[in-house]
Amino acid sequence: MNWTQFDEQMMREAIAEANAATAHQDVPIGAVVALAGEIIGRGRNERELLQDPTAHAELIALRQAAESIGTWRVLDATLYVTLEPCSMCAGGIVLSRIPRVVYGAADPKAGACGSVLDVTGEPRFNHRPIVEGGLLAEECGELLRQFFVARR
Repeated sequence: MNWTQFDEQMMREAIAEANAATAHQDVPIGAVVALAGEIIGRGRNERELLQDPTAHAELIALRQAAESIGTWRVLDATLYVTLEPCSMCAGGIVLSRIPRVVYGAADPKAGACGSVLDVTGEPRFNHRPIVEGGLLAEECGELLRQFFVARR
């Protein structure tokens, strides 16, 4: 995959969000939504902080992006996330109509962008974003490994 410098910069922003999640003992997953070269949404896992099972980085970033542009259709944007989205987040991605998703590490246990399920590629849905995985995958995966090693 030929990643652009902008893609790498945005994934580094998502990694910064993931690192911030550990301040409240949340799993370090971060996301940003970029549109026209600007970040319009940021999110980090906040399930522990908010005691909300839906407080995933991707959904928080998508909510913020939609608020920023004034519509739930997050068109012409890209979502960058450090871990392959789960089925809930993949559903939110499809429903938001975001056209492109870039993730870091694959999730062989719960990934829904091709690893376990392929929600974003389901041909019966009316929207299928382009999904590209593996950007800074080692760095993104290492955040998770370090987090879980410290918790054991």
